[in-house]
Amino acid sequence: MSTETIAPNDTSAAAELTDQEIFAAHEGGKLSIASTVPLSNKRDLSIAYTPGVAQVSRAIHADPELAKSHTWAQRLVAVVSDGTAVLGLGNIGPSASLPVMEGKSALFKAFGELDSIPLVLNTTDVDEIVETLVRLRPSFGAVNLEDIAAPRCFELEEKLIEALDCPVMHDDQHGTAVVVLAALTGAAKVTGRGLEELRVVISGAGAAGIAIAEILLTAGIDDVVLLDSRGVINSERADIAADPASKKAQMAQRSNPRGISGGPGEALLGADVFVGVSSSKLDEEHLKLMNHSSIVFALSNPDPEVLPEVASKYAAVVATGRSDFPNQINNVLAFPGIFRGALDAGARRITPAMKVAAARAIAELADDKLSASYIVPSPLDPRVAPAVTAAVAAAVEAEAN
Repeated sequence: MSTETIAPNDTSAAAELTDQEIFAAHEGGKLSIASTVPLSNKRDLSIAYTPGVAQVSRAIHADPELAKSHTWAQRLVAVVSDGTAVLGLGNIGPSASLPVMEGKSALFKAFGELDSIPLVLNTTDVDEIVETLVRLRPSFGAVNLEDIAAPRCFELEEKLIEALDCPVMHDDQHGTAVVVLAALTGAAKVTGRGLEELRVVISGAGAAGIAIAEILLTAGIDDVVLLDSRGVINSERADIAADPASKKAQMAQRSNPRGISGGPGEALLGADVFVGVSSSKLDEEHLKLMNHSSIVFALSNPDPEVLPEVASKYAAVVATGRSDFPNQINNVLAFPGIFRGALDAGARRITPAMKVAAARAIAELADDKLSASYIVPSPLDPRVAPAVTAAVAAAVEAEAN
């Protein structure tokens, strides 16, 4: 399968999407349910439904473990959102978020061969969402949280992990983080660096930014500096010191080992890597402060923090979140294989080791063609999901031993 990307000036049909085409594709929704058994005669009906189904229900009642093999629940991912942080649209509510959740479910099927069902909830109360999913637990085997605003997304994920005996992952956090680590692994090789020696600045301390910082620290990158709208995150900042239980305060204790304070200029002076996951723009003058052969991941969509043509004046490797530039950082590289691997291995949780294993598997697939414009495989590369699935399942087995 081709791994070519669409150039910014491409006038092909793939690059020119019309409202008519988009709305026609979404009319009636993007999902349907299809039977896996024939239903063409009375015998088929007797097996699939009454009276035959009663035997299966009796057996599950006697041995609940049979539900894992004789229903779809064990292989079903619930894609859950409250609609508070949808794409670049913000808090648009559950109904308006449903097309996105349907799309996510379609990606699970296409890339991970997993069935999933979108569930948009008409509440933003963390405890209500947890209670709802606990009550629905017999109906699914894993939970993909999606488009839930920070900082509630942190609390919700943590509470669900404790409340449910199945894999739970907020993809906006961890899917993004996994693919960033994979891309950074390739970019480091292209620029002749080791991961551990990189100085990384992350602009944006919301769900994605904090998750990226966490996975980079887990992978052995010690020099990570986070920026939010008030500047560099450090333990001396009054707002952070005043809320020691917050995620930002926790990251202040683990990151910024050189004790940097100030804004983007101070953070980027002598930095090797910029990762943007916020709407803040990156000043061209700040790019000049970075080390030679720098790496710039401007991932805000649809408008990157800095356009690739500007970043390329100073950076050796540039990536965005868009498909019309090289090096697209796309979550679909990660989440289908992560969930498939976790479910295949019977994991109860998705752990940091599983996420790092997924990132390494993605990075390795780019090694055969590695270059400044190809640091991760295409989201359409058919090798990706199977490789991530195998790596995650292996990580589950390794952690169990």
